[in-house]
Amino acid sequence: MPRKQKLKVFRTPTGFHDAYVAAPSQKAALEAWGSEHDLFARGIAEKVDDPELMREPLAKPGVIIRRLRGNMSEQIAALPKSKPARKRSPAPKPGDVPAQDPSARPKKRAVPPKPKPDRAALDEAERALAEAEKQQVKEHRALVRRLADLERELRELERGHSSELTKLQKNVEKLRSRYDRAMEEWRN
Repeated sequence: MPRKQKLKVFRTPTGFHDAYVAAPSQKAALEAWGSEHDLFARGIAEKVDDPELMREPLAKPGVIIRRLRGNMSEQIAALPKSKPARKRSPAPKPGDVPAQDPSARPKKRAVPPKPKPDRAALDEAERALAEAEKQQVKEHRALVRRLADLERELRELERGHSSELTKLQKNVEKLRSRYDRAMEEWRN
């Protein structure tokens, strides 16, 4: 019979999210993440001991669970500060030759830079993902509350049943004893 391996939960950051996975070893976690590098040796990945963070990955071993790290304002605050733009000297005009170097030739004009790619689709996708994760957390919490209510209702029902059965059992024992005595008297 194969030995059942004990699962551990590991975490690594992925953008604004943390990726959690329940696996028997660090090597298995790296394979689940699809990493070719040892993220643990680099200090990027770690073992998780918090029971609240471990619950969902342990329920789905080998499946990567992504959780949003912080709220939007915390994420924006964590972004690196942009550096101030460097001042450029005006571009030389054709035919301008610096005074100190008479042999210098005019530089060719640089090719204009390509326009910055449009991020609108990515921003919309990230917003949709964040909203879906928020909605899923809300639905999960509601279901956990319902489950707690049902468990409480079940405990109350079991207590009521136990109490009722105890009373009925005592009544059966009392009536059986009375019947047994009556049968003894009848036989004699």
